[in-house]
Amino acid sequence: MLVSSRSVQNLLKNALTKVGISKNISVHSLRHSFAMHLLESGTDLRYIQELLGHASSKTTEIYTHITTKGFDQIKNPLDNLDL
Repeated sequence: MLVSSRSVQNLLKNALTKVGISKNISVHSLRHSFAMHLLESGTDLRYIQELLGHASSKTTEIYTHITTKGFDQIKNPLDNLDL
């Protein structure tokens, strides 16, 4: 069954109203949040690309420029040198 984008927008709007969320949230913002959460939880970018239906990895790579989660976990390899 094919669902129109308008139907999805209406479903989201009705769900937001039902739970009392008045913030303007779009289907696109949910899609973006989904991709960001996957990336921040360590999901490989190629899987995210496939899930989002991006033909080019360049389109999916925009998410890597947005997130900074995990920067504090990066270890400098020079710190392991015994100098």
